Amino acid sequence: MSALARENAKFKAGLLRQNPTSWHSTGTASTSSTAPSTPAPVKPEPDSSSGSKKKQKSNIVYSQPADTGTGTNVNTQLVYALDHLRSREGPMSVRELSLLTETPVDSDPVLFAKFKSHDRVHFDPKTNLYSYKHDFNFRNKPALLTEIQRHTRRGGGIPVRSLKESWKEAPAAIEELEKEGDVLVTRTAKDGTLKMVFYNEIKPNEDSGGVPVEQEFRDIWHSLKVPTDADLLRELAAEGLQVTAAQGAAPQKAQTKGKKKRSAPRQRQVRVTNNHLGIDLSQDYVPPTKSNSGS
Repeated sequence: MSALARENAKFKAGLLRQNPTSWHSTGTASTSSTAPSTPAPVKPEPDSSSGSKKKQKSNIVYSQPADTGTGTNVNTQLVYALDHLRSREGPMSVRELSLLTETPVDSDPVLFAKFKSHDRVHFDPKTNLYSYKHDFNFRNKPALLTEIQRHTRRGGGIPVRSLKESWKEAPAAIEELEKEGDVLVTRTAKDGTLKMVFYNEIKPNEDSGGVPVEQEFRDIWHSLKVPTDADLLRELAAEGLQVTAAQGAAPQKAQTKGKKKRSAPRQRQVRVTNNHLGIDLSQDYVPPTKSNSGS
């Protein structure tokens, strides 16, 4: 067999071994299978953690210490226990108070002694329960009205805040009493919050002596305007009146500090007798005579 015949036989044998279906594959598929795949460049994502950390740091208030709980001081734990007892409506056991406030009021003898002897803590020996002593003891609107009436007769009103501490529904009941004309209320100028409450002794009816003012007179009253200072002085001068000056405190006379007279210098007492020489220095010196010296 010639060399050409052998090459032709090898070529035919190679064609028989190949898969005919692969001849119809696209060129892109063959190139993609043979060509090495290069990973696409990954774009770096912006680090959002740094911005969030900056925002969190900016929101931290360093001037206020963090609430670390009830602490370890006995007086601090006592304040926590009293505040919870005050906000609680009704009595409770010391064990329940200890669990809710996370204070050792039931196990620490010093804390328990201070808690039980506090003037705002009421202990019921029959039920073995503790409750807070509020300034007022009422739980309904009629009792609230009686308390307001009692204080008004003494010459003063009641702060609404103290009434709310005794009964949480007190502000709503006070507004109802105000609409009914039983009480008079003062409010804050900023947001109109209830401030003080007084009992209305003159009710808006003829039986109690009070008659509501007609709307015509109300409009006339609110239409009046206070004159300015210049107009007020002019009106007074036209009527021959003078402005009364406010009497201030009488001026105190300035106390003039006089010069202190200098006292005469004190003379020191000098010892005029020389004991060891036997000479009296207060006497004039007299020389001894010859007769005295000879003798």
